[in-house]
Amino acid sequence: MKNLNLLLPAMMIFMASCIHSETKTLQETTSDSALTKIESTSKALKQDSLQGVLSIKSVVKSGEPVSLTFTINNTADSTQTFCKWHTPFEPLISKYLDVTDIENMEAAYKGPMAKRIMPPPADSYLKIKAGESITVTVDLLKGYDLKAGKIYTIRYNSNAISGISVEQPVTFKYEQ
Repeated sequence: MKNLNLLLPAMMIFMASCIHSETKTLQETTSDSALTKIESTSKALKQDSLQGVLSIKSVVKSGEPVSLTFTINNTADSTQTFCKWHTPFEPLISKYLDVTDIENMEAAYKGPMAKRIMPPPADSYLKIKAGESITVTVDLLKGYDLKAGKIYTIRYNSNAISGISVEQPVTFKYEQ
């Protein structure tokens, strides 16, 4: 139990290390209520998260780029900040997407994997003003081994790192 009381706050700090809002701070609690603190923090982060939207053409022909568009919307009434690590807003240096075919087999990630220092430096954060959006497009072929003739589903998997909530996956057919 003593180890659990130490481990849970450490996990919470790791999960929240890239998430920062200019208008909200987390309440401090005692170590006896570490589990409650993690649950509260997770709920607060989810409520304050920037909303991400993935989009892709429903059919992509082999030989064409597989262009995934990633849009982040700030629906809050204040400027929000997020860590660009594990998002397409930095060069492809991490596996921030789960790309699976219709049989739930994962497409192999072939891109680089960066090692990071913690906490992230100041230049690792981007700001989005209230009511604004930012968009970037990434070619999935640069990081994933996609096979023609398959249907793929793409899910964003790095909410805990970036603070961006992407609720809906996207699906496309990769034709020959």
